[in-house]
Amino acid sequence: MKTLILGGARSGKSKLAEQYASESQLSVCYIATSEPTDKEMSERVRLHRERRPDHWGLVEEPIKLADVLKAQATSETCILVDCLTLWLTNLLMLEDQSQFESERQALLDVFPTLPGQIIMVSNETNMGVVPMGELTRKFCDEAGLLHQAVAEISEQVILTVAGLPHFLKGHA
Repeated sequence: MKTLILGGARSGKSKLAEQYASESQLSVCYIATSEPTDKEMSERVRLHRERRPDHWGLVEEPIKLADVLKAQATSETCILVDCLTLWLTNLLMLEDQSQFESERQALLDVFPTLPGQIIMVSNETNMGVVPMGELTRKFCDEAGLLHQAVAEISEQVILTVAGLPHFLKGHA
C-alpha cells in the first residue's frame, strides 16, 4: 500500500502517519528528511522523536530519498517518510538544479516499484494566496506538482485537517 498524507502545519498529518505505521504490524523504518538548522526546527524534531517508539528504525536523509527507499523497502517493512516538502526544500536549496530534477525523478520512478507499505507525509501549502517571492512561488509550484505526481501513483491519499483524515483517494 502506498499512502500520501497531506495537511497543513500542525494538522495532525504526522500523528496519523505514525498511527498507520504502528497499526501496520510491520517493522517500521522512519525516514526523516529535515535538517534542523535553527532552534525552533530542532524542537520540532525533538518532539517527533519523543513520539516515536524506540524500536522503530531511523534513517536521516535530506537529499537521496530514492536511494534510501530502495535500500530500506521490503515486503515486511512499513516505511514512513516525513516529510516530502522538507526534502523538496533541501533540493531547491542546492546550487546544482539538475540534481533537483534527477532526485525528484528518481523518487517518482522508484516509488511505484517499492515493496511493503510506504507512507509519505507532506505539507499542503497551496490553499492560500500566491506568494510574492520568487523562491516561495517556485516552492509552492514544485510542491503542487510533486503532490500531484505522488498522489497519482499512490493507492491512498489523505488530507488531514484539524486532526481528522479526509480520504481523497482510496478508503480507510
